[in-house]
Amino acid sequence: MSSDKLSGRQKAAVLLIALGPENSANVLKRLREPEIEEITLEILSMEQVSDEVRRAVIQESYNMALASRYLSSGGLQYAEDMLNRALGPEKAGEFISRIAATLRPQHFAFLRETDPAQLANFLQEEQPQAIALILAHLPPTHAARVLSALPADIQPEIGMRVATMERTLPEVIEGVESVLRQRLSRLLTSDYSAVGGVDSLVKILANVDRHTERGILEYLDAHDPELAEEVRKQMFSFENLVELDDHGLQRVLREVDARDLALALRGANEQLKERVFRNISARAAEMLQEDMAVSGPVRRIQVEEAQQRIVNVARRLEQAGEIVIQRGADDVLL
Repeated sequence: MSSDKLSGRQKAAVLLIALGPENSANVLKRLREPEIEEITLEILSMEQVSDEVRRAVIQESYNMALASRYLSSGGLQYAEDMLNRALGPEKAGEFISRIAATLRPQHFAFLRETDPAQLANFLQEEQPQAIALILAHLPPTHAARVLSALPADIQPEIGMRVATMERTLPEVIEGVESVLRQRLSRLLTSDYSAVGGVDSLVKILANVDRHTERGILEYLDAHDPELAEEVRKQMFSFENLVELDDHGLQRVLREVDARDLALALRGANEQLKERVFRNISARAAEMLQEDMAVSGPVRRIQVEEAQQRIVNVARRLEQAGEIVIQRGADDVLL
């Protein structure tokens, strides 16, 4: 693939690969978390980058940096003059246009970190044309979540207005933005932010390592058993595999690496081991037991990491709707 066919995120990923780990880390420190996640995913999906593409991306990045420096140090006329000499008129115009676009004010930027559901609730009383204008200025993924959270009866009209929207006068955009900023600031100062709580902890624990998860749950057991039980009801740990029905357990085991399973079962109770052996073929169970018997001692952290990878599989399958994880007496299948 040529560099011309790469997206902006893909070019950023190629550049970070070319810079090496230490320099890339310094770049990532200056990005926002969502940007880091997006670029990391691009890096992970890249199997091989040719020298030609790498050189083209580095050259383009250098030219963009050069254009930005000229523009900031001497203004538009100075930048055009310097870049015309360095790159030629065609390339100079291209880079000036791209840099100028990044320097334009980003309207409604203060809404980009707002929770989509809360923003939808705040906007639903606005005129459809105003909502469409706001959504058109948000990143597509964020706008999609806001649109999905709006009442179903107004979604089609808003979608149509976004699609048919033409150029809007800057003063109109600035007027809507100013009024919205004032209203939103009054709302935020008159109420408390919805942060923290059991749900927040469960989401955090879903992304920590097994050792950290167990340490926090043990602390809760000692200091607030009721809270610990409430957290456990909302999360899924390795021990909870025993609570899956046979179909769900079999679905998880099909996705699990055999080496991870042999490692993970070293720290499992007998009930869970029995369920696993019962839900795989007799030959697979025999091989698994032999593997566990002949393998030498392993570090506890290795067992916990294998268990966490299996838990991640179960959580992914649950999110995809392929298995059902019951959480407490309130989550009963009908």
